[in-house]
Amino acid sequence: MKTDGKVMSDNKTIDITEIFKALPHRYPFLLIDRVLEFEPGKSLKAIKNVTINEPFFPGHFPGHPVMPGVLILEALAQASGVLAHLSGGTSGGNPLYYLVKIDKARFIRVVIPGDQMVLEVHQKRMRRRMGLYICEASVDGKRVATAEMLCAERDGDA
Repeated sequence: MKTDGKVMSDNKTIDITEIFKALPHRYPFLLIDRVLEFEPGKSLKAIKNVTINEPFFPGHFPGHPVMPGVLILEALAQASGVLAHLSGGTSGGNPLYYLVKIDKARFIRVVIPGDQMVLEVHQKRMRRRMGLYICEASVDGKRVATAEMLCAERDGDA
């Protein structure tokens, strides 16, 4: 597998320097720390280490820190974008993937400091530069959130 002209290792893990190449996000909004495995055009598993140093915890909620659900969804959207990037896209160049729609979002458990959130996305289909992803976040093997997301590919060089 190649990304940015480099051959990936056999175990298909991707560290933060490769994630920087796949996503335009940076601190404090980059919500993926490592890709554990992926299969181009099919699926990706990544992690987000949740620490008390996250900038949202002082206000969400004072004395009872809980990761906002919208940021869990954003982490899943970023994982979908990384999968789309690693799958090669369709337009060539340096595409970006914009979140278009979220359906069937469910929050089952809270995510707190010290948790390691596992993000799993499965590409259901890709049509006309739009990908539909089935997404799940879990902590310690227990589901914390699920959603379906539609992402659109746009040329990032324009």
